[in-house]
Amino acid sequence: MAMANGVESSTQELLDAQAHVWNHVFNYINSMSLKCAIQLGIPDAIHKHGKPMTLSQLADALPINGAKSDGLRRLMRILVHSKFFNKVNTTSSPEAVDVEAYSLTRASRLLLKDEPQSIVPHARAMLDPILMDPWHHLSEWFGNELATPFATKNGREFWEHAAVDKVMNVLFNEAMACDAGFVTSVLTTQCRGVFQDLKLMVDVGGGTGATAKGIAAAFPGLKCIVMDLPHVVAGLEGSENLSYVGGDMFDSIPTADAIFFKWILHDWNDIDCVKILKKCKEAISKSSAGKVIVVEMVMEDEKEEREATETKLFFDLEMMTIVTGKERTEKEWAKLFFAAGFRNYKITPVLGLRSVIELFP
Repeated sequence: MAMANGVESSTQELLDAQAHVWNHVFNYINSMSLKCAIQLGIPDAIHKHGKPMTLSQLADALPINGAKSDGLRRLMRILVHSKFFNKVNTTSSPEAVDVEAYSLTRASRLLLKDEPQSIVPHARAMLDPILMDPWHHLSEWFGNELATPFATKNGREFWEHAAVDKVMNVLFNEAMACDAGFVTSVLTTQCRGVFQDLKLMVDVGGGTGATAKGIAAAFPGLKCIVMDLPHVVAGLEGSENLSYVGGDMFDSIPTADAIFFKWILHDWNDIDCVKILKKCKEAISKSSAGKVIVVEMVMEDEKEEREATETKLFFDLEMMTIVTGKERTEKEWAKLFFAAGFRNYKITPVLGLRSVIELFP
């Protein structure tokens, strides 16, 4: 029997399997530790300090009980392991002993409240009990007749709940809006050709209009209409080349040169997506430059790293648990596009885990 570190290989395989199970059982601790760091304002405290921050300095800067500084040390240890912070050695003078201190990483800079590309609102929403609790009903959902685990937990679907729960509605809209800065910066610099020759674009499901505002600002000759459910756009004011309209994309979409979707189609099942895309085709049928622009993930990229694939798989199950949607492979996307009557499409992978997909009638 082969030996590994003095342990028989069969025994080692069993121990490795046990460790693997434990790792996944406790994987939620990564998420909860990250949530705690955001709630305590750890990234902002280090950023405000202007240089690496020692544990005692961090404890003094945070709204915590000073007697729990060892708990803070242990929290920071896992956050360093998860690459949200770096641990560095600092000295206050040549004679001083090295002191461990914490600095920001590229990831934790995305957790700064005032960072233009901050994803704090998205993290807060995804880790809020309203979106976490349905996961406790996943196995129950597999045995019932309801459309989602969210409905299993709450007695109604996500969109119905958002229409009456003002707190959740704001939480969700802020989560979607926070992603707009990053997406807009890439679209308006790396994908300018996507918007060339367009005079009028409808951002369907555009929420409070954060993405449309960025695109409209980058292309002054392009008028943008943000279309979302009435309770989402109620009270929002437009500008010279930006306006809001309440409506239902399953009923009709305003006529335009282009219909734009960011993270919308993955919320819906295949049948609903085809219905939506057919409405889009009707809306652009009178424009010579007509097309649909979709920002979504494309699954199964053989060139991507394991972590990227895992994240996409996470998103896929999130769509299954909260709404009725899914993340799709290129073949699955193509099947929807052709079923809706589009003749061609182009995928440009320029948004990290997501791509820009152009559909042509």
